[in-house]
Amino acid sequence: MVATSQPLAVQAGLAVLDAGGNAADAAVTAAAALTVVEPVSNGPGGDLFALVFDATTGRVSGLNGSGRSPAGASLPEIRRLRYRRMPSFTGHTVTVPGAVAGWADLLADHGTIDLADALRPAIRLAEEGYPVTEWIAASWARQEEKLLRTPGWQSGDFHNGPAQESGRELLLDGRAPRMGEVIRLATLGGTLRRIAAEGPKAIYRGEIAAKMAAHVQRYGGWLTAEDLAAHETERVEPLSVGYRGVRLHECPPNGQGLAALIAASIADGFDLQAATEEERIHLLIECMRIGFADALAWVADPAHADLPIDELLSPDYAKRRRKGIDPARTTRLPLPGPEFAGNDTVYLSVVDRDGNAVSLIQSLFMGTGTGLVVPGTGISLQNRGAGFVLDKTHPNALAPGKRPYHTIIPAMTTRNGDLHACFGVMGGFMQPQAHLQVLSNLLDRNMTPQAALDAPRWQLTGRARAPDPTGRILVEDDLPREVADGLLKRGHRLQEVTGFERIQMGGGQIIARNPATGVLLAGSDSRKDGCAAGH
Repeated sequence: MVATSQPLAVQAGLAVLDAGGNAADAAVTAAAALTVVEPVSNGPGGDLFALVFDATTGRVSGLNGSGRSPAGASLPEIRRLRYRRMPSFTGHTVTVPGAVAGWADLLADHGTIDLADALRPAIRLAEEGYPVTEWIAASWARQEEKLLRTPGWQSGDFHNGPAQESGRELLLDGRAPRMGEVIRLATLGGTLRRIAAEGPKAIYRGEIAAKMAAHVQRYGGWLTAEDLAAHETERVEPLSVGYRGVRLHECPPNGQGLAALIAASIADGFDLQAATEEERIHLLIECMRIGFADALAWVADPAHADLPIDELLSPDYAKRRRKGIDPARTTRLPLPGPEFAGNDTVYLSVVDRDGNAVSLIQSLFMGTGTGLVVPGTGISLQNRGAGFVLDKTHPNALAPGKRPYHTIIPAMTTRNGDLHACFGVMGGFMQPQAHLQVLSNLLDRNMTPQAALDAPRWQLTGRARAPDPTGRILVEDDLPREVADGLLKRGHRLQEVTGFERIQMGGGQIIARNPATGVLLAGSDSRKDGCAAGH
């Protein structure tokens, strides 16, 4: 089974499984295809994280394919430029892209095909073209001015640099393609051909690396060819907590999976199966507030900070935090940090015939990332440096050679050493919130994967305004009126989300497995254009 946010990528991964490949082979193939068919959300200039379940050993392993800040990164310089927080779209926010190295390392560790084979469908789609789907077309339209650096474009940043002709490489006649139009991405296809022929060094060394560094520096950034050459993927041990008889696995920091784990650990102490829908949502919201408060305080690069992970995930800590939750009233716990809405990432789930699974997520962040397209390559560069903070005492403060707080997080659940579900939900700071909601839907409400994804969602936001430090809670318009009214009575401030704006509530995929029969049951989010398919 393969499930992701664009049908052509699903087909590419499924063909690999049909030919005898395994979950890692299909995941990398689908991931590469997604960089072509959904280039507003991911690409070779972005990062990835993955969780892998080995059916033979029952072990879950992790791969951190996120990049570090350049060696020249300077917090004092950002302060000198009068930024109050990290900029979003200048060259300063470009960190080393880790996706391509991540593809190669995932195949080296777990796959049976080589990178050139995995890239063939992506190359074909880029060079021959493909029809653009509905949600992707709508997202693409929002990126035109950023990609071109149109004069007068308002990004909220200083020093955006000159107009960018290379942005046309990801457009159709200088504009975003519309739904149903066919687009070809020739320069991106050429870059993928070079990666197929040369391996990851095509990105991290030589001509493309030099072009990448020069373009970033043109827009004020620090990236150098040496920074790219020094990049390495990190193999990591996933973190996990128990929830209703399963174990929820997440990648460790610098990813924000810690927020989901803390929230789930606290929620596990409430009887949510017996609760009304209003009570269940209220308690999950309060658990999530705590998860985010802790994550925003502690998620950082563990190579640069001593993080109290064991304490934060201990049963005693969950019990202590649970006592602070009022079942009848919101705690109005302040949520520091960035705004939480986001919709620009891709997620994919794969389970093969032997029960091996890969949960993989990759992204550029904030829709085409910085929007800086390296001339002649079709590579849009991520803006993950925006995840750093400018408080030098904070564990996540900007520093050289450091990974920032990262929003993209794959998830997986196991039960007694067997795969229970391989899942994830894209969407910036929505991701740990959606992990908690999907998990509760599956286990507390006994929903199928598709129903668990289709259920109305809520989202904490950091858009606080005095005198309310908690910000509003976004809720989808299909949340039952009586549930919304009950949440209002408990002190929650709600804001309804409708139409296309529902995409900011996340888009996810789930593949669940019956260990007794090997039968797979999957779902794909209606908030994006994808599907789930098996053979």
